[in-house]
Amino acid sequence: CSSLAIGTTTGYRLFSLSSVEQLDQVHESNEIPDVYIVERLFSSSLVVVVSHAKPQQMNVYHFKKGTEICNYSYSSNILSIRLNRQRLVVCLEESIYIHNIKDMKLLKTILDTPPNTTGLCALSINHANSYLAYPGSATSGEIALYDGNTLKTACTIPAHDGPLAALTFNSTGSKLASASEKGTVIRVFSIPGGQKLYEFRRGMKRYVNISSLVFSMDSQFLCASSNTETVHVFKLEHLTDSRPEEPPTWSGYMGKMFQAATNYLPAQVSGMMNQDRAFATVRLNISGQRNICALSTIQKLPRLLVTTSDGHLYIYNLDPQDGGECVLIKKHSLLGSGKMEENKENDLRPPLPQSYAATVARQSTVPSTSTMPGYSEDGGALRGEVIPEHEFATGPVCLDDENEFPPVSI
Repeated sequence: CSSLAIGTTTGYRLFSLSSVEQLDQVHESNEIPDVYIVERLFSSSLVVVVSHAKPQQMNVYHFKKGTEICNYSYSSNILSIRLNRQRLVVCLEESIYIHNIKDMKLLKTILDTPPNTTGLCALSINHANSYLAYPGSATSGEIALYDGNTLKTACTIPAHDGPLAALTFNSTGSKLASASEKGTVIRVFSIPGGQKLYEFRRGMKRYVNISSLVFSMDSQFLCASSNTETVHVFKLEHLTDSRPEEPPTWSGYMGKMFQAATNYLPAQVSGMMNQDRAFATVRLNISGQRNICALSTIQKLPRLLVTTSDGHLYIYNLDPQDGGECVLIKKHSLLGSGKMEENKENDLRPPLPQSYAATVARQSTVPSTSTMPGYSEDGGALRGEVIPEHEFATGPVCLDDENEFPPVSI
């Protein structure tokens, strides 16, 4: 979550997310119109683009050098693309193609997958365990888990009753979160075993379309956005029974009765009652628009970012201690003249206490100029490891120019 890629009717744009106040445009291309997929490989110059003009063709570029590395055509329209340092995955409606990213060789074709009209799939960014998750059924919420390194099926997870709507791995590939088309319950499973670890209730009043599901880099938080005006952030923690004794009030007494009653209810019912509520929320001033959210550390503080399909980026402060309503601190326009729109209360905010920053300061260690941020041995989950210059010296994918990985400014 250190950069933002957007496809437009005229091409695509790449932005750096290293600062709250300033949105730096890294690259803009107007060579291919109507771009609907643009995926960048971490902080590198490798970018994969698909256009409505040729929806069956994938173009792989080295955007800093302005060269096309290769292009591949498929039997039907490309619906989504996922990539890490080891694998590039192309998802069609009824098949999935797995390429070796270093030479773009096709390693595996998963044919006859259940109809997947939205191209829903997730790939672990940790290349050490390149797990791939995709719907195992078109009618139920079954998840097919595939090992992209050994090219073998890992397991099947019966995640939801209804069809899947969202899937995402955490940064290490050890957890997988999912939501169904109802959008009321979000579940988190261990990988590769598939055991259920957490269950969060997003809401009970109405069904929603979950458009974005993402972990924080430290896997402490899970963010979900939908076609409603509310973005939910859940905290991944197991509640213990060592709670302080409640005062002898009517509500406290009823609470104890309710807790005791769950011991005698069927597992499905009691499980629903014990689900955790949102730790933090964001109230957007729009609803009905598709949006993508991210949890990132910018300038040593935790931020919640929301990008909407009308071309705006909203940056909120997230309090990792107390949660609650997140405060909007910046609004950027991604289209047009590039003028920044600002929250007028920016200059009125009091300085944040050190304890707030210390919570995530360890997640934003600044790499030296000889390192490549976000493109390291753990697949981008951590920063600061030097990638050998010969790493991509062979094959069509050549990313050995250290100048294309500038140090992150704080």
